[in-house]
Amino acid sequence: MGEISFGTDGWRGVIADDYTYENLGRVSLALADYLKSPSRRDLDIYDEWGTEFRSAEAGVVIGYDGRFASENFALYVARVLLGEGIPASVTEKMVPTPALAFSVREREAAAGVMITASHNPPEYNGFKVKIESGASAPPLVTDEIEARLPETGPKVDAEREVERVDVAEDYVSALAEVVDRENMKNSPVLGVVDSMYGSAQGFVSRVLNKFRVPHVEVRDEHNPGFKGVRPEPLEENIEPLKTEVVEQTAKNDVPVIGVVMDGDGDRISAVAEDGSFIDAHRTYALLMRYLVEERGWTGKAVKNFPLTDMIFKIGDKHGMDVIETPVGFKFIAEKMVREDVLIGGEESGGIGLKNHIPDRDGVLCALLLIEMVSEAGKLPSELVDDMLEEYGGHYYRRKDIHLEGRKEVEKESVENPPSEIAGYEVKQTETTDGVKMRFSDGWLLIRASGTEPLLRLYCEMDEENKIDEVLAGAEEYARNLAGE
Repeated sequence: MGEISFGTDGWRGVIADDYTYENLGRVSLALADYLKSPSRRDLDIYDEWGTEFRSAEAGVVIGYDGRFASENFALYVARVLLGEGIPASVTEKMVPTPALAFSVREREAAAGVMITASHNPPEYNGFKVKIESGASAPPLVTDEIEARLPETGPKVDAEREVERVDVAEDYVSALAEVVDRENMKNSPVLGVVDSMYGSAQGFVSRVLNKFRVPHVEVRDEHNPGFKGVRPEPLEENIEPLKTEVVEQTAKNDVPVIGVVMDGDGDRISAVAEDGSFIDAHRTYALLMRYLVEERGWTGKAVKNFPLTDMIFKIGDKHGMDVIETPVGFKFIAEKMVREDVLIGGEESGGIGLKNHIPDRDGVLCALLLIEMVSEAGKLPSELVDDMLEEYGGHYYRRKDIHLEGRKEVEKESVENPPSEIAGYEVKQTETTDGVKMRFSDGWLLIRASGTEPLLRLYCEMDEENKIDEVLAGAEEYARNLAGE
């Protein structure tokens, strides 16, 4: 039958290998059993977190991305739930994950399901669960679902009619309420929007059109295979955006910024007017500074373990509490539900903001980045330079290596960390998620992926030329531990 396990955000598998209708049916049955269980009301997400409990009769909203057969998979899930007596509806069209999360809250549903594999390669698909608030289901929920997995899948009426719902219009209206419309209308800026052929295509544009903000779109048509490029907003995957940004800069006298979202629209990064990449670390830091210093927002900052230390420095300057969590936005979402959080985010580009939903939203972040450049009247590269001048050098890179023994390497590194990597003395170790080895001038994190056979090596240093040395030394160390 294939193992079904919820990782950092949902269950994912290779289509027609372990991601089959049979296994999808098993997960759907387990979700139905969980929603109908009387013991669900006793979970901490209700009394301790303050999440509003909704019975199974409130139903499930199901969204889907643009991957192969995602719509058919979504309809199948709905028919399984309907067969179990749970109301279920499917979005009219593909939508970004944050639109689905928003609709769960606004429609007062018991849960949401998003059929997506997010940033994974096109041969993957997935099953994300949202709780009543729209937040990603935490481990105490997904553990309950996993525990209810049946041995076999259901018999499904393939002809059963499924209600289709429009969730896009209300979501777009909500985004427009968060954005500073007067600033966007009156200040010059041009946005270049890249949806990487994913399900966020058109959503940023719909809001910008409301405010008559000039913009162009790239990779904005439906392509289930993403034209062979993994839909993850990393520098190596965004050449079309960088090219378009540079071309638009040459043709226009206003500041130009490029924004890019992943395959299901919940991750974000950016490109400056000169084509330089603004990674997720700097994107988070720029948004944090802007919302505090210019918009006057207040609250705590939540960052995951691999995100830049610059967040601690910004927090110190503004008297903000900074909370660190393991990898997985579900841990950040818990803080956003339970506490007054201004911003929460991951090194992978998932960033959530207050005054919206307790979940990642690449679409909203894209809009606020464009607003930020509009308000500043500066080029994006100048904003980055200003930030680095104030907080010091913070240069980051991640390297993923295919390693079948990744979990064993992580375990050994946690229990017996090395004294040095590439000649850099390990001064201190932290084990919130994997092991972070701190040097006098930066850090290295070794962590096994929860969704793919990859060992992730994360590194931040005060000078860019040191990163390659550390990553090369870390890879050599890991492969030696794995016996390669």
